[in-house]
Formats: sequence, C-alpha cells, structure tokens
Amino acid sequence: MTERTELKKNEERPLLSHLTELAIRLRRAFITLFIAFILFFAFGYTTISVSGHVVPIIYPNLFHSFSDELMLFFIHHELPPQLKLLNLNPFDPLYASAYVSFYMSIFISLPIFLKEFWGFVSPGLYEHEKRLIKYTIVPAILLFVSGSLFAYFIIVPLMMKFVVLYTTALGVEPTLSLRAFVSTVVSLMMVTGIAFEYPLVMASLTYVKVVKADSWRKNWRWGVLGAFIIAWIISPGTTGGVIETTIGVILSVLYFVGVASAKIIEKRSLRNTKI
Repeated sequence: MTERTELKKNEERPLLSHLTELAIRLRRAFITLFIAFILFFAFGYTTISVSGHVVPIIYPNLFHSFSDELMLFFIHHELPPQLKLLNLNPFDPLYASAYVSFYMSIFISLPIFLKEFWGFVSPGLYEHEKRLIKYTIVPAILLFVSGSLFAYFIIVPLMMKFVVLYTTALGVEPTLSLRAFVSTVVSLMMVTGIAFEYPLVMASLTYVKVVKADSWRKNWRWGVLGAFIIAWIISPGTTGGVIETTIGVILSVLYFVGVASAKIIEKRSLRNTKI
C-alpha cells in the first residue's frame, strides 16, 4: 500500500493541532481577501511626474476607486445607449462598488487561498492525489476565466439588448437600477465561470476511478440534460430562452470535451498500470 509522502498514518497529529493550523491558514487567506477588498473599494490611482518620468501612485479615493473605474467600464461597454441607469436607493452606488470590489478581490487573493489549501492538505495526500490537484489548478483557472469572459461578451450583451427590445415593444421607458445592473453582470460572470468547470469535474472523477469514461459516453443524454438544467439555473431568465439555450449548448459541448478528456485519462492510467 502506498504510504503518504509527508506523514505516515502512525504519525498523524491530534485533531486540535489540525484545527489550529486550519484556522491560521484561513486567517491568512481572509486577511488577504480583506486587504484586496479595501484596496479596490477605497483606493484609486493617479500619476505624478518625477524627473520627466510618469509614475503611477495609489492613494485613498472612495469616489474614483478601482472598483468605480471597473463599473464605468461595464457601463460604457455593456449598457446599450437606449437603456438608462437609475439610482433608486441612497447607498446603491456603494453596494454596486462593493460587488465589484469583492469579485476583483477574489481573483487577487485566489493564489493565496490555493497556497494555504495546498499547505494544509498536501501532507496527508497520496502521490496520485497530489498529481490530481496539481494538474487541475491551471485548467480550473482557465475554465473559470473563460466562463467569466463568455458571460461578459455574450450573455450580458444579449440580455441587455433583449431588455431594451422588450421594454420598447411594451411602450415602457427602458431603465435599470445601478445596483441591479452591476450585481447582474458580476453574478453572471461568477456563476458562469463556475459552470465552465463542468469537464474538469468529469475528468477528475474518472482520474480517481469514481466514474468510468464509458459511463460518461453512454449517459451523454443525461449530461446534455444536466447542461441545460445548469443553464436554466444560472441564467437570468429574461430573454425568452435565448440565453438559456446558448449556455446549454456551450455546456453540452464542454460535456463532450469532458468525455474525451476522461477517455484520455483512463487510457493513460491503464498504460501506467501495465508498465
């Protein structure tokens, strides 16, 4: 039986020691998340000239912070000209800025969370479990970013155009609250990024021998159905099925990518076993 690389079973530490270490690592990660959030929420940047060279500096600025700049970017690039933004509640701009700051801080602090997670679990993992985590980190990040970009460039513009067309057809002034607009953009980018992890989850389950590659292939109808169910759950439901169908098709394609990946992983595993 393969021994664990760092700690043998008879050298395992008491539960309290594990909990203490976990608390310390979580504290580090959440402190990083908090600092990143404050940076994006309450700080901006400007430039100064030093000996003819332009030098950017960061300074406290609640009204022109990094999150405010990103909100303006969303508004200028995602909002149709016919759709007007409204401030319905006094603190809606602050809430909107907080949404954006939190989303950006997750990206910045994610490497720290992964580092602390790896430091906590790696001593108790077998070698094949370590390889699984190492191999999935980069694909997981790339899939999440791909999903977020897909939501930003495809889903959000389609939804906004539909809102304008539908409200205009009803003879209603096309308006949207600032908080609703920003939270919708950020939420869609986040959940679509998570949904794009579909093939990675499939490949990982095959790698640890929980689900065979042939099972994914034989049950592809259920996989496609699951893709459209996920699409229905994460979509805003305001476009009469257009966005749901688009997301469902993309996730179905990713399902078959997962089937192919699982098959390749299973073949390599069998080859290594024979060797």
